[in-house]
Amino acid sequence: MPKAFPKEFREDVIRVFKDSDASMAQVAKDFGISPSCLKRWLSIDERNSSRSSGRTSAAAESDALREANTRIKLLEQENEVLRRAAAYLSQANLPKMMYPLVRELAADGVPVTVTCRVLNIARQPYYRWRANPVTDAELTAAYRANALFDAHRDDPDFGYRFLVDEAKEAGESMAERTAWRICSELGWWSSHGKKRGANGKKPGPPVHDDLCAFVDTHGVTRHEFKADSPNQLWLADITEHWTAEGKLYVCAIKDVYSNRIVGYSIDSRMKSRLAVAALHSAAARRGDVAGCVLHTDRGSQFRSRKFVHAINRHDMVGSMGRVGAAGDNAAMESFFALLQKNVLNRRAWNTREELRIAIVTWIEKTYHRRRRQAALGRLTPVEYELIMTTTATQAA
Repeated sequence: MPKAFPKEFREDVIRVFKDSDASMAQVAKDFGISPSCLKRWLSIDERNSSRSSGRTSAAAESDALREANTRIKLLEQENEVLRRAAAYLSQANLPKMMYPLVRELAADGVPVTVTCRVLNIARQPYYRWRANPVTDAELTAAYRANALFDAHRDDPDFGYRFLVDEAKEAGESMAERTAWRICSELGWWSSHGKKRGANGKKPGPPVHDDLCAFVDTHGVTRHEFKADSPNQLWLADITEHWTAEGKLYVCAIKDVYSNRIVGYSIDSRMKSRLAVAALHSAAARRGDVAGCVLHTDRGSQFRSRKFVHAINRHDMVGSMGRVGAAGDNAAMESFFALLQKNVLNRRAWNTREELRIAIVTWIEKTYHRRRRQAALGRLTPVEYELIMTTTATQAA
């Protein structure tokens, strides 16, 4: 028996009803629920809104005062960091190493987070510096790197051979090979030199085997996405689109059997929770999903520990394609191409909320219940599941 509808789905239905001029019966029909169910959701939402508004009005002034005091304290800390940094850097014959200043400010009560943000330095290297004493070799390397950086910043056209001469004049002598190694590791290249790699990042290892791949007669690896029954093979992927408020990310899960979007999640950040929420939504709406294969790409969201645990929690089987091979998940890419054409690129979107309502309405109302597909015998995904499931039951 299917579980209760997920919270995100209920909130989306309420948003669509409040934003549109359609009747309650029409909205309920578009989303595949009963009018009484939608009426109950609206009643619960109204009670929760009235209850929270009472508490909000009473605490609004205290929250504003607390926020103002926090902001004042933060500004005072930032001013103290700038004042101490100016005095610290103005001392003669002092190497430009900011970590001791960060430690001194932390001892005086200024948080490390605030100091690092004002000085534009990373926190993790600072904590590593605190944990491990700096050796003479590391200090020498830091002085050399600092001298090379100053020379590179003053004239980005210089290559590492010219930077060696500039560093020597600053008091830091080194071999050309040493300068090349430091510049190579830190990415300091001449502005008119040859282009380097994009970002140096390597794709992460797969956490699942590719269960949808097969080798054809010519020895070429191909993929086949077919299912004989619902909840046998699912595909998942993430897409993004810009609004005036910033990006909006959509993680959708499609059942290969009927091409129905069985679960989705929409958020302003592309974290692992986006994929986990979509999986929980699909499992809640489909009921028994044990043994279902979920095929994804190698995105970090799908390789995260939280997502792998969610797959195991629902007794599902993970599958993962290759790196840089769009065809490994082509069936899911085709859905996002339709979404791009019919919703995302239709016009400019001012708010994330506006785009979210448009996406949810198109999936539930148009794609599921009105858009007929040739692969399904000119049926919609909802019609195909209803007819084929009924036929299979009668045959049994």
